[in-house]
Amino acid sequence: MIWLLFIGGLTFAGPDSALQARFSALMAQAQAQRLEVRPFGEILQAVGLWFQGAPYVAGLLDEAPVETLLTPLDRFDCVLFVESVLALAQTIALGDTRMETFQRRVEALRYRDGRLGGYCTRLHYFTDWIDDNARRGMVRDITQVLGGKLVQRPIAFMSTHRMRYPKLQSDSTWQCLRAVETALSQRKRYVLSKNQVRQISAQLQAGDIVALVAREPTLDVVHVGLVYVGPNGQRGLLHASPQGGVKVSPDLQTYLQNNRSSVGIVVARPIDPRHP
Repeated sequence: MIWLLFIGGLTFAGPDSALQARFSALMAQAQAQRLEVRPFGEILQAVGLWFQGAPYVAGLLDEAPVETLLTPLDRFDCVLFVESVLALAQTIALGDTRMETFQRRVEALRYRDGRLGGYCTRLHYFTDWIDDNARRGMVRDITQVLGGKLVQRPIAFMSTHRMRYPKLQSDSTWQCLRAVETALSQRKRYVLSKNQVRQISAQLQAGDIVALVAREPTLDVVHVGLVYVGPNGQRGLLHASPQGGVKVSPDLQTYLQNNRSSVGIVVARPIDPRHP
């Protein structure tokens, strides 16, 4: 059971004993492996691999009646997995391994300007997630540098599929989300086609965030994961998959070619908090 703490009308999920135990075990494992002295990308990959086999559960963040900061660490959707791994890696790298510090790092990644302020402050669209976290020095969008081509999309999927999102039944929340979509539609975006990935794969580093660009034109991203660098240097995808939970898909190019709902990728590189 997770207890809920209400602060200023917002809700934070406090750690129960099981969650605290999971977190403490992870920090002990990081210390045993001396992860804090390793390159940041290696920390990200090592942390992500800890969760192999954890189940994929869709819609976790939408279950609570009010927007709640959830960090379960034993089940994930694809974005929750990336956020959790990145926040844990930041925590390990900086040596402040308190549970509350980790949770605040998740909050900083998940919400606009780094603060939970309700449903509309969550960075629902992942390209918006990249932009907001890039602005605050958490990640860097490297898609253009890798040879991505400029595209522009009329982002409107959530507002035009309002019935799929219970919290959008509130007119004020729907209008707030629509304003987010309008702003996002006006931004420049660079995308790497699937056919380009093999050519640039050697430039991808362990822990780089890969976002699969949607074939659906009003949506930006359909899935996200982390670059996995295998023992032979092959690039794969470490991700929370609806098919099998957290796992490694060993060949990124093959995975992308088999994913019919995507047309390419956007790549963001997490910034080492020890060297911002």
